[in-house]
Amino acid sequence: MDGLNLLKTFLEVANVGSFSRAAGKLGISKASASKHVATLEARFNVRLMNRSTRSVTLTDAGRLLQLRSAPLMEMVESTHSELQAHGSRPSGRLRVAGLHGLVQTDFPSLLSEFLTLYPDVHIDLQIGNRVIDLVEEGVDVALRFGRIGDENLIVRRLQRVELTLCATPSYWARRGIPQMPDDMRWHDVLTYSLTTGAPHIPFEVDGEPYNLPIYGRMDANDSSTLIAAALAGIGAVCVPALLAQSYTERGCLVPVLKEFMPRDIWLYAAYTQRRHNSAALRALLTLLEARMGGGAPDHPAWM
Repeated sequence: MDGLNLLKTFLEVANVGSFSRAAGKLGISKASASKHVATLEARFNVRLMNRSTRSVTLTDAGRLLQLRSAPLMEMVESTHSELQAHGSRPSGRLRVAGLHGLVQTDFPSLLSEFLTLYPDVHIDLQIGNRVIDLVEEGVDVALRFGRIGDENLIVRRLQRVELTLCATPSYWARRGIPQMPDDMRWHDVLTYSLTTGAPHIPFEVDGEPYNLPIYGRMDANDSSTLIAAALAGIGAVCVPALLAQSYTERGCLVPVLKEFMPRDIWLYAAYTQRRHNSAALRALLTLLEARMGGGAPDHPAWM
């Protein structure tokens, strides 16, 4: 048994905390996984794991080996993956998560173009507005608005998103048209419930972000629901301008405070921090970036 396979087994057991689960992921028996770790311990003449009937935990030596060997194994797997993909067309299943609002944009047609270009790729599209754990749910890439706070993700800017703060003409006539961001403190606002912290409207004043705390008349995790409530005259809503465009063009909703809307809001593609992402994922990111015009390099989500 070569050392790399022994290390691979050790790292998988260390990551999941179980010989059985690690063996299942690696496609080997539990006995083989245990034997691989025991072989490593014999080679190094040190105990790497404490075993019990309920759990597996790392010793100090095990934690050191995990720290030192994880980057090495990632590099080996990345090289292997890239060599296999070299000169081949993207293929396989690609699981994509997107927001409900994306179905009202060009995104569905871009996926159709991608599938036409790469007939060996299968797209599993998950539409929803809840925050997901990409690793836990096996999602290859998620499309989100704004910035993503998970430091274990990489984000790629795809398209700048213009926000609009709008309400019906009758609402503004009844409550008054705001002249400055602070005027919105006394208005009823329909808020997006996935926004972190207290309800607020993201403004920009003198080139700096200004999040104004507001009274949320209604919360929802779906922009179309908030727009429908705004059309009923319940309050004002702040959403991506594209989603409300048909209503603002017809005068059903009237935008205000345009000069104070933030300019650094983007549609991002977020994916796990792995150098050996599949050829299919790389191809999809390249197409989305080219068609949407982001043109920005990858950035950690927390920058």
